[in-house]
Amino acid sequence: MSLKIIEGDITKCETTAIVNAANTSLLGGGGVDGAIHRAAGPGLLAECRAFHGCPTGEARITKGYNLKAAYVIHTPGPRYAGGNRGEAQLLESCYRNCLLLAMEHGIREIAFPSISTGIYRFPLKEAAEIAVRTIRQYPQMDVTMVCFDPVTREAYEEALETCLREAERRKNMENLQDTEKLQEE
Repeated sequence: MSLKIIEGDITKCETTAIVNAANTSLLGGGGVDGAIHRAAGPGLLAECRAFHGCPTGEARITKGYNLKAAYVIHTPGPRYAGGNRGEAQLLESCYRNCLLLAMEHGIREIAFPSISTGIYRFPLKEAAEIAVRTIRQYPQMDVTMVCFDPVTREAYEEALETCLREAERRKNMENLQDTEKLQEE
């Protein structure tokens, strides 16, 4: 598994698939969604219309049209409303469903934007932790997190460092427990 974190323009990614942080209509909008629709051209909008929308947390796949990526996986992220309305679970579902849909289509490399942290106001630190934790559950995937600005990139880098430290701590605890069991025998 590889997880790269970069700062850049997701519409320029050369991964097999890119993820669109879409709205539930899938018909384009602002931010990443609008940029992807503009770069892909009118074929993307026509294909998205056939879905008649997509519920928050789910995912749909289309061709990439004029993009370098062969596919676009669209996922509507949750609007943050204080954190008590299942937003964290919905955001995790966005990442999980995109990864599962990619695997169903034989896609092993994918680029994600920071879902829901723009106009949907999901707290960046929490969103980065959810994204990294979920992505790391799919070691067969090569994932690039494409961050719009340095602040977002730093949040994802910190989330990855924290996740790696926690994994190392868990591994050390398991090794210690195994050693103690052997000494008892």
